[in-house]
Amino acid sequence: MTSDLLAPLDLAFWNIESERHPMHLGALGVFSAHSPTAGTHAADLLAARAAAVPGLRMRIRDVWQPLAFGAAAREPVFDFDPLQHVRLHAPTDDFQAVAGRLMERPLERGRPPWEAHVLPGADGVSFAVLFKFHHALADGLRALTLAAAILDPMDLPERRPRPAEPARGLLPDVRKLPGLVRGALSDVGRALDIGTSVALSTLGTTLAPNTTGAFTSDGSGTRRTAGVVIDLDDVHRVRKAVGGTVNDVLIAVVAGALRRWLDERGDGSEGVTPRALIPVSKRRPRTAQPPGNRLSGYLVRLPVHDPDPVRRLAAVRTAMDRNKDAGPDRGAGAVALLADHVPPLGHRLGGPLVSQAARLWFDILVTSVPLPGLGLKLGGNPVTAVFPYAPLAPGQSLAVAVSTYRGAVHYGLVADAESVPDLDRLAAAFATETETLLGVCDR
Repeated sequence: MTSDLLAPLDLAFWNIESERHPMHLGALGVFSAHSPTAGTHAADLLAARAAAVPGLRMRIRDVWQPLAFGAAAREPVFDFDPLQHVRLHAPTDDFQAVAGRLMERPLERGRPPWEAHVLPGADGVSFAVLFKFHHALADGLRALTLAAAILDPMDLPERRPRPAEPARGLLPDVRKLPGLVRGALSDVGRALDIGTSVALSTLGTTLAPNTTGAFTSDGSGTRRTAGVVIDLDDVHRVRKAVGGTVNDVLIAVVAGALRRWLDERGDGSEGVTPRALIPVSKRRPRTAQPPGNRLSGYLVRLPVHDPDPVRRLAAVRTAMDRNKDAGPDRGAGAVALLADHVPPLGHRLGGPLVSQAARLWFDILVTSVPLPGLGLKLGGNPVTAVFPYAPLAPGQSLAVAVSTYRGAVHYGLVADAESVPDLDRLAAAFATETETLLGVCDR
């Protein structure tokens, strides 16, 4: 194992983190237990397997060398102790309540930035594992790969071997400097093009404030999580009856659930159109490209104000089609691509400022996390549900992540506990909104 520099967006995630706004991804896997001791056995298995996974032995350290001044790099930890990362907790009858408290704790930055928390169920027939991966270590796809490496082996179809990736060294080869200069000049032009597109798309309605403070938070540092499960067949029924893609329907469910929640808590939904950032991965997992986050995004106004569920779905579909036609390199959501054009020291110095600007850019994150179609197991115990969790940006009260797994859609909600004490009410609104859309299909 050798050191390699963080990709620009990874470096950005590393530098924008604060004590009250940790930048880790989470996933709560719920397992059906074959015995009351299954949770303890699962913790032993995770610790034993983690030591053999190179990606889980990598920590992140600062780099202060010429041409990489202010950067950071992944490097192997040779005295790696998996027991510092795999924790067995006391039995609980509420996995989500424990997950919320664990999600608010930042990862130890001097160690490989990941943790696995095993939560035995008080019922003796289930247990859960909360995985936490720093966004600088892994995006959603990479986090899935690392987690799968310490779960039971899956019978995957064979893949062609791909050429080995050369490590990105801490110092570039001086013979490549002329090419680097030309590349830098090209990067400047590309950055200006992206920046202009972002600025033009952000003017006008994009920066218009919302009429509710429900999506903003002073940042208490506390976290609450909730999970929602809906039938994927129901989503397909809506899609076939009303139109749009599966993703359009899932986003429309978010909009409808937010409307119900705002009305029930007395905030009111009239005139409310929160800006949702929909991340778009630019990584191609089957290609031999360097690891790291490669993200753009679409910015969509959620039609929370509209009382008609069919019109809400139509509005989401129109907005998503418009974003897709422009492509992930254009529009306000493409601002993440500018990270590639900022020098390492700029990320280090500007990270805190950038993090505070999130609320000016979007109101709520709605992200999709990929999961395999094959069944996941740990110690022979099958996964029955997987709830993904996204980081909560400074100034924001709520983030939504969604995954599909074996015929079910799993929404994972993360909220500032003080700003959103009624997160369970919002979670219930997701199921109600799905039933409302299904009612449209039966007309």
